Order: sequence, then structure tokens, then C-alpha cells
Amino acid sequence: MAKVPAWASGSPDVLADATVLIVDDQAANVFVLERLLQLAGVSNIHAVTDPREAVAKCIELRPDLLLLDLHMPHLDGVAVLEALRATLPATVFMPVLVLTADATSEARERALRAGAKDFLTKPFDRTEVLLRVSNLLETRALYGQLERHNIQLQVALDARLAEERREAAERRLRADRIREVIRDGLVRMVFQPVVAVGSGEIVGVEALARFETEPVVPPDRWFADARDLGMDAELELTAARAAFDRLPELPDGVFMAVNLSPAVVMAAEVEEIFAREDGRRVVLELTEYTKVADYTELLRALDALRYQGVRVAVDDAGSGYAGLHHILQLQPDILKIDIDLISGLDRDPPKRALVRSLVAFAAELGATIVAEGIETADELDVLRRLDVDWGQGYHLARPGPLPASFRPVNVALPSVEGE
Repeated sequence: MAKVPAWASGSPDVLADATVLIVDDQAANVFVLERLLQLAGVSNIHAVTDPREAVAKCIELRPDLLLLDLHMPHLDGVAVLEALRATLPATVFMPVLVLTADATSEARERALRAGAKDFLTKPFDRTEVLLRVSNLLETRALYGQLERHNIQLQVALDARLAEERREAAERRLRADRIREVIRDGLVRMVFQPVVAVGSGEIVGVEALARFETEPVVPPDRWFADARDLGMDAELELTAARAAFDRLPELPDGVFMAVNLSPAVVMAAEVEEIFAREDGRRVVLELTEYTKVADYTELLRALDALRYQGVRVAVDDAGSGYAGLHHILQLQPDILKIDIDLISGLDRDPPKRALVRSLVAFAAELGATIVAEGIETADELDVLRRLDVDWGQGYHLARPGPLPASFRPVNVALPSVEGE
């Protein structure tokens, strides 16, 4: 395992934590330098007197500072510096202080040009040596901090890039699944009756998409993925086309409601798709997952569909984004009360008060009320007394294939077998 350099520890005492290597062919010089460094607090000191061992020792120790003699037999200090530069990675910063009896400017220039960071001539002053050593070790420590910071940044960058690659691969997989559904027609439509609360007559059906492929997740997850991938128009319109293929099977006077988000309603091909059907038998149910950014454009698209006879329904009234402003902007023909308001309605006076207000509000709009999520006979009985027009829910009928005939539903008991 590679040695962790002292400067990586982040200790403020650079002398105490430093590793120093002395390369000098004179044992007496080595002894003097060792004593100076020990008295200053440096404890991790190594030395070689054969310059031919210097490079291998530097690679082994990765010292924080190299004290290097200039004139030595077999290999001089400049040759050692050149060998180190050729051997060590360019990113390694190893300060070198050259100590020599050669006081000529030529010797100084050769040493500094070869990579030495400082230069002292012998005999040297103890204080000056320690100051030069301390300064170089401080520089080494600062470089280490910078390198440590860069390493942390690189690790974070690598992790982020790996996460982005994973996310991109996941997005490609999700997009491929949606394209497969669209291409191979893997959308199956089921239909939940909309029932007149008073008589039990089936007045319409809501078309609901089911996906016959992996992964097995709720339909809203498929549509949420499509929105996230910018494929919402393709998937929603695929489901709408599949629903309209079954429209001829409905009895006269029974409408079909299809779900589209406001963003998709504004797509150019929507008007063309709806124009192929008898608009008087179609209800466009606006789903809401985000706020409408531009009501002017949405209303222009809805007006074109209404001109064909299509009625507009607003889903989840009383919750989410289907607030009063939204409803007043759209002036829907049908107002669907959210399931959260219907659940336990018979035991919750405030809920009954709110539903009663929505019924009066719808009357002022000239809209029909549909209560969603009716699951008990008691809930249905309260809705009947509150003069709610139509209802949906498991108590009336579960989503399923189109029934062979549309007999009146017994509003007191479930009567349409689900899947």
C-alpha cells in the first residue's frame, strides 16, 4: 500500500509531521543535518550516502522534503533531480533544498533549473537552514491541502458523473418501455360507468388505461414517466385513440370520457383526433398535475373542441390544482368531486357542507356534478339527498370491459362485475 504523506493529515505542525530525506555522501554532513532537524522537532528523518539509492528511496518514502548535496561521486545532485523528474508523476510535488559547498552562480542555476526549490551553501547557518526547511514544508503542506481539496472535488465529480450516467441509462430504459407500449399497442382500456345517482341509469363511461407489460406499476406511474420524459402527448393520445376505438360499442346517449392533461390538450393533433368522433358523445376530462401556465392557449384549444360538441370535465374539484380560479377560468360542463371529499361523507358534516356548496356552485355554472369514489350505500344515500347528479365508484361499478348491455344500475348495490 502506498504511504500516505504527512501533509495529508492536515496537522498544523509541519515539522513534527514531516518526512525528510537527506542525500549526502558525507556521513558527517548527514549527522549534522539530522541533529538540527531533531532539535527542531522533526522525528521522521531518513538518509542515504550513496546517491544511486536516492531515487528508489524517494519513491519508497515520498518525503515531504529532500535535502540534497550537489557534488557527489557516481551521481551528482543535478542527475538525481533529473532522474526524479523522469520517474515521479508530474502531479507529485516534492520540494528539494540543495546544500552544497559550491557557491558559484553556475551551480545555483544548474540546481534550480533541474528542479530544486531552494539553495544553500556550506558551511550553513543553523537558523537559516531551519527557516528554509520550515518554509519549504509549509509550502508542501499548502500544496497538500490544495491537492486534497482537488481529490475531494474529483471524487465528488466522479460520483456525480456516475449518477448522471445511471440516471441517463434509466431514462433511456423508461423511454424505450413507453415507445414499446405505443408501438406495439400494449395499452388496454377498461371502462368505469358513470351512473345517474337517482335512477341508477348508466349515462357514460370513463376510459381508463391499463398497461400490459413490465414493469407492473399503477397507470399513473406510466403517465408520470411520460411527462418526465416529454412523451406525455404520445402516450396520452395513444390511450385516447384506443378508447375511441371502442366508442361505437356504446349505446346511443351514453358518453365516453377520456383523460388528457392541459399541456396535451394544446397539442396540434388533438383537435384532429377528436374531429373523427361524434363530439356530442365525448367528454374531455382534464387531469391536473401541475398548474396551468397559459389559460389563453388552453381555452383556445378547448373552444375548438367544444365547437365539435365535446363537453369538458374538471377532475378532482375540491383538492389539488382544481381550485376555484381554475374552475372559473375553464367554465366546465362537468365538475367531478374528488374522492377525498366523498369518502366518509355520511359521517362528516363539514364534508357534506362543502359538497352542498359545490352542488350550488355547479348549478350557477350550469355544470353537472359527478361524485367520484362512492364506496358505500350510505355515501350514495347522502349524495342522493344532496342532489348530486351522477356518481362513480366501486359501490356502483368497478372498471372493466364494456358490458354487453347497459341496463340501469341498482344504485343500492354493486352491479357491474369488475376485473
